[in-house]
Amino acid sequence: MLLLSAHQIQQWDAFTILHEPIESIDLMERAAQCCVDWISENDFLDHKIKIFCGKGNNGGDGLAIARLLINKNYDVAVYILEFGARGTNDFQINLHLLHQLTTEIYFIQSSEFIPAIEKADVVIDALYGSGLNRPLQLLSKEIVEHINQSTKNIISIDVPSGMSIDKSSKGNTIVHAKHTLTFQSLKLCFLVAENADYFGEVHVLDIRLIQQFIQSTETVFEIISLEQIVSQIKPRKDFTHKGNYGHALLVTGNKGKMGAALLTAKACLRTGAGLVTVNIPEQDQSTINSFLPEAMTMNRDDENSFDYFSTIGIGPGLGTNNDAQKIVLQVLQQYKKPMVIDADALNIISENKKLLELIPEGSIISPHPKEFERLVGVCENEFERLNKAIELSNQYPFIIILKGHYTLIAANGKGYFNTTGNAGLAKAGSGDVLTGMISSLLSQNYESLQAAKIAVYLHGLAADLALENQSTESLLATDVIDAIGKAFNFLRD
Repeated sequence: MLLLSAHQIQQWDAFTILHEPIESIDLMERAAQCCVDWISENDFLDHKIKIFCGKGNNGGDGLAIARLLINKNYDVAVYILEFGARGTNDFQINLHLLHQLTTEIYFIQSSEFIPAIEKADVVIDALYGSGLNRPLQLLSKEIVEHINQSTKNIISIDVPSGMSIDKSSKGNTIVHAKHTLTFQSLKLCFLVAENADYFGEVHVLDIRLIQQFIQSTETVFEIISLEQIVSQIKPRKDFTHKGNYGHALLVTGNKGKMGAALLTAKACLRTGAGLVTVNIPEQDQSTINSFLPEAMTMNRDDENSFDYFSTIGIGPGLGTNNDAQKIVLQVLQQYKKPMVIDADALNIISENKKLLELIPEGSIISPHPKEFERLVGVCENEFERLNKAIELSNQYPFIIILKGHYTLIAANGKGYFNTTGNAGLAKAGSGDVLTGMISSLLSQNYESLQAAKIAVYLHGLAADLALENQSTESLLATDVIDAIGKAFNFLRD
């Protein structure tokens, strides 16, 4: 699914109007009917509904919704933000039609005209849609603040008023919606944590825009689909042996952090690597041998050649002391195939950014937001962080997995969001599991971007399936590992 800019959304509407063909007022009616169907299905009939409208097309949607609800015997009052402009043509047409049905149409010309709202009232927010490009000010800001203080039963149409769909709205006044009814596709604004308190539950309503437009449109961001992942997973052939599925070296773990090594290695094996060797201090090798007999070990202090490994995963539990810095530099100088770099290895690189030049082409780095900022500098907001990830992917020939609720994979100037996973992953060890899974897929000769997408999707899916036996509070990284097999089987069914 492509994530369109505000301008592209307008173009999609225009394309549909031209090629269906359909009048713009009829497309607005179709969108309004979808909203009314959702409202009817979710049992708001016993509530007083107050609809707040601007004078643009989002306000026109609100007026059409009001008319359709009145025709279904809902108790509806409409409040229009009066700021001098006449309003769009479709707004004016719907206002004329509404005047024929009701007298409960009021114009808010100043603060004194803002109506009282009871806690039980349902407010429909149709003030500003996806075309908003500036913070709310003056009277519109007062109205939104009043709505937010008065009720929690708020339904926003398209996007909550005050929220930009493709740039940061941090610090701005925004409607606190309980539900957002957005049209045709998700928007970028619904995938960033800084907006999470505002959009509530997002419901994508199909208003039948022509799909041909999407097929010929380029975007920076898109959402990874189930179909994409299923099509990329390679079937495991019967007449194969462990050598066919690669040999991953994991440079992980240190004193007090051997759990990271165990989690990374077990996840790597569960994801299908034929052989896994863990590079750790000699005194800790018995831990791996005792708790994960399927893995082999290599003494970190020995002089070793890395060339014969299919891939290397480095970082989880490594620490940042002199010995850790030495092994990171050694790996980067000697190994020229795609590798996975995470956690402490990234922190070491952030202290000497010239090391970024040594990362082999096709490698994958997987920072969480703070680790990412150590690499690129502090970001004012999430949109800046996303854009910096895209810029970094253009600057260097490696892939960035920027971890979060909707993890972003940035590669060659494009961004791919993952939608699997849950809040149970906000726990120590989750990133170690992901590093092991990516390393496993690279060792099995998956192309780097494929490996990144599949690993992130599988990781989140395994966490979702693990909730059959756990809660988001109780979920452990080991539960995610144990559900990797279920995730593979889910994708094959």
